[in-house]
Amino acid sequence: MIIERIVTNIEQLNTKEIEKRHVEKVLLESAHLVKRIQRVKTDHGRELGIRLQEPRDLVAGDVLYMDEKNMIVIDVLLDDLLVISPRNMQEMGMIAHQLGNRHLPAQFEADDMLIQYDYLIEQLLEEVDIPFKREKRKVKKAFRHIGHSHE
Repeated sequence: MIIERIVTNIEQLNTKEIEKRHVEKVLLESAHLVKRIQRVKTDHGRELGIRLQEPRDLVAGDVLYMDEKNMIVIDVLLDDLLVISPRNMQEMGMIAHQLGNRHLPAQFEADDMLIQYDYLIEQLLEEVDIPFKREKRKVKKAFRHIGHSHE
């Protein structure tokens, strides 16, 4: 089966719609969410080809296939993250500046900044006394690097 478009996202469906279907999952590393063309396997062993026509990243919960009885949904494996919780704007600005200088992508959930684990950033956070914790967590979107050069 070749998937060329996303049907919907599971968050857009009501519980009744989900419960009446058998759900298969495609487990991806967050880095693979940016791939528009890839071969994957569901947790039930079914092989699929993904060749998205529209230029978009996959997101956790995307429904690749759905009929009256079945549904195939994207799920994401746990990432090794640093969850940074600055106490004020000064700390947020300082760590954002440091991460920006290193071109490290970040995501935000509530008041937390999420980055993929990096031992140098962990050391920096300890040195400047900004609260953080290392955590295995699922992210909905890929950490996307933004191209930039210093000229």
